[in-house]
Amino acid sequence: MQIRHIKTIIPAGNLPAKITAMAWSPNNQKLAVVGVDKIIYLFDETGEKKDRFTTKPADPKTNKNYYVCGLAFSPDSTKLAVAQTDNVIFVYKLGLEWGEKKTICNKFIQSSEVTCLTWPHEQNNSIVFGLFDGKVRVGNLKVNKSATLYQTDSPVISAASSPDGYAIITGHLDGSLNRFFFDDGISGASQGKFAICKTPPTALAWGESICAGGNDRTITFFDFDGNVIQEFDYSRDEEEQEYTIARFSPSHQTAVVGSFGRLHIYNYDSIEKKWIEAPMKIIENIYTITAMAWKPDGSRLTIGSLCGAVELFDCCLKRTRYKGKFEFTYVSPSQVIVKRLSTGSRIFKVSLYLCYYESQYFPRSIFNCKYSKYFING
Repeated sequence: MQIRHIKTIIPAGNLPAKITAMAWSPNNQKLAVVGVDKIIYLFDETGEKKDRFTTKPADPKTNKNYYVCGLAFSPDSTKLAVAQTDNVIFVYKLGLEWGEKKTICNKFIQSSEVTCLTWPHEQNNSIVFGLFDGKVRVGNLKVNKSATLYQTDSPVISAASSPDGYAIITGHLDGSLNRFFFDDGISGASQGKFAICKTPPTALAWGESICAGGNDRTITFFDFDGNVIQEFDYSRDEEEQEYTIARFSPSHQTAVVGSFGRLHIYNYDSIEKKWIEAPMKIIENIYTITAMAWKPDGSRLTIGSLCGAVELFDCCLKRTRYKGKFEFTYVSPSQVIVKRLSTGSRIFKVSLYLCYYESQYFPRSIFNCKYSKYFING
């Protein structure tokens, strides 16, 4: 995976102004970013600012000393869930088009500080969030009520959804990982302790494997039974620091882990069944990477920093042009974005057939693939 810087969306400030959360809408149209100023900025897919709105405290009469710890778009891209440390989750209805009126359609008040948030893409009306008291809860948008999925003895510090959208995993301060399956998901026990990390998993993501990292300068990949399949130990690197955020690409075959000025990149080799470390991306003067989001078509990666910078990166395996009319951007071994150069319209195709070409796997034919799916964007 090649990651190339495109532009700075928000420049860094002279003082710490942490970007606390960011999220892309599933339809690729909107990027939401929020920092310690509690203002949510909305950008289009090119990184141009289109809108903004200020978040609200849980109780306007009480202390407004809170920050937004999590953002997540609904699967239909019309709503945005906002998790706040003043014990509340707001769900804003944004609509699909720019300029539509923004309204709060759901509000979930909690008894403890909210610490993390995830919205599984197959659970249209259910958002999952972790609390400092160790509870993992679900908010039901239809009835506007929340319930406890499971209770633990350790604060929840991270959460991620499964690739199929039917399960979630949470990381806890004691190093434990807990997993929960929804009723219509994978059979078996609905909840249980999944694995134990050597350090609190502040960076946690679920893709082809489960990736976790913390302050011991080791990145660990687990299989779906909780077994450690690979570890990448950087403890001897004196410049390495704590891992703060991890995200898988939409194809689930590339993992990116952020730390102080660094992006660690790992690609899954489906032949060898193991993770291959790619060259590390060093970003000068960005300090600690505090937020990260991958555009759903896999072509863009955005990161936020401790000093308030938001940077946009281009991601691809290979980019070629065909007869001067089309541009092909391969974002995974089986996924390609076809752009018509004359109009800028794009088609995203996923192929079930792969061929070996120039040491990479690519679809045999993006035009004549019998088993493929696509959607129009733009």
